[in-house]
Amino acid sequence: MFTTGEIILQQLVNGLILGSFYALVALGYSMVYGIIRLLNFAHGDIYMVGAMTCFAVFGLISALISGPIAVILAIFGAMMLCAALGFLVQRVAYKPLFDAPRLSLLITAIGVSLVINNTVMVGTNSQFLFFTSGLDSRAGIAIGQNITLTYIQITMVLITAFLMIGLTYFVGKTMWGKAMRAISLDKDTCRLMGINVNKIIAMTFMIGSALAAVAGGMACVYYGNVHFFMGYIIGMKAFTSAVIGGIGSLPGAMLGGLVLGILEAAGTQILGSEWRDVFAFAILIIMLIFRPNGLLGKTEIERM
Repeated sequence: MFTTGEIILQQLVNGLILGSFYALVALGYSMVYGIIRLLNFAHGDIYMVGAMTCFAVFGLISALISGPIAVILAIFGAMMLCAALGFLVQRVAYKPLFDAPRLSLLITAIGVSLVINNTVMVGTNSQFLFFTSGLDSRAGIAIGQNITLTYIQITMVLITAFLMIGLTYFVGKTMWGKAMRAISLDKDTCRLMGINVNKIIAMTFMIGSALAAVAGGMACVYYGNVHFFMGYIIGMKAFTSAVIGGIGSLPGAMLGGLVLGILEAAGTQILGSEWRDVFAFAILIIMLIFRPNGLLGKTEIERM
């Protein structure tokens, strides 16, 4: 029998794991929106491609390598492929429309999402694919009589924290990061100052896609299955996370993902799992009504 304290702790752990996935995908949303004001709705599908790639790479190398090394190599392979996919999508679908009205970019993003989603659907014949990492999913640290914080869960949270800290340092301290922040303010002036705007935008897409691939790979290992539609719902949840934190703000995306994960876990415990998505999107509606700029977002005045 679970005590109240154990239930709260278990849902907190569940919320942190779920929030880690949301935060990593939301970072890509916020990075792209912060620079070119594009809501890249194909980003959730890149997360799905990352999970599929992790599944495929692990299957290829599992006969030679097993255990944590195989999982690391599979996730690294997913990062490389998704970074390349992000670059390709940016170059082919978005770059020709950078000076077009935003509605054109938005419609294109939806089209790219459908292309990726349906391509994977055909390739997998719409089937669920099941994954066994070979890691001990029960080993961990016992807390009380009924709660075990597994080493897989601890590792996922640490990886997410490391990536978030690394990205914050990259954007805040490096020349490339400073260029990203400058482009978000004024692309034309950056061109006059000698900044290769297209190169920095491509780098932004690649970094965001690689982070989404990490989230997809971790989800593949943690849940043990992948399917072509898995990117849609987490893409919407990541967008919700970005809105909660403040769209365009990287700290906001991190905070929003963790907050949404914890609130969703709490809502699932109180209302039941069938209300999980309803609860999450109800939070989005409330945020848009009462605090549309998000928790860490800033009010911007835009001249038309």
